[in-house]
Amino acid sequence: MAKLVDKVLSFMGFEIEEVEEENVSREEAVPWNEQKERFKKNNIVSLPAPKAMKMVVVKPTAFEQVQNIADHLKNRRPVIVNLEEVERELAKRIVDFLSGSIYALGGSMQKVSAAIILFVPNNVDVAGDLEAGYREKNIFTLTSSN
Repeated sequence: MAKLVDKVLSFMGFEIEEVEEENVSREEAVPWNEQKERFKKNNIVSLPAPKAMKMVVVKPTAFEQVQNIADHLKNRRPVIVNLEEVERELAKRIVDFLSGSIYALGGSMQKVSAAIILFVPNNVDVAGDLEAGYREKNIFTLTSSN
């Protein structure tokens, strides 16, 4: 009966092909490192969605708050430190601590005004020289302490 059905189907233009299943033994299977190499050759890279960067603005009143500011820098967040209402000696200690922290993290610091300083980690670039604009307007002057 099966031969009759095969003849009728072949007469109508349909052919039935028998597909042999390939048995792949464990020895013939492609090792995982070779599979990884094949994926690397495709040059397809998934990019993470860009996260919104947060800028932290702080107005410290005590030296104990400096460690929290340094933690923001460690977490790769730029920080603006407003020292307008801080005593001069305390402001100097705060700037010394944060400048050491930012140096250790590979970042940079830039003076925005006489008492406002921008600290940025190494993943943030600041375009332009903020101090130059203020020097031209004589808002503050840079002095060297010898």
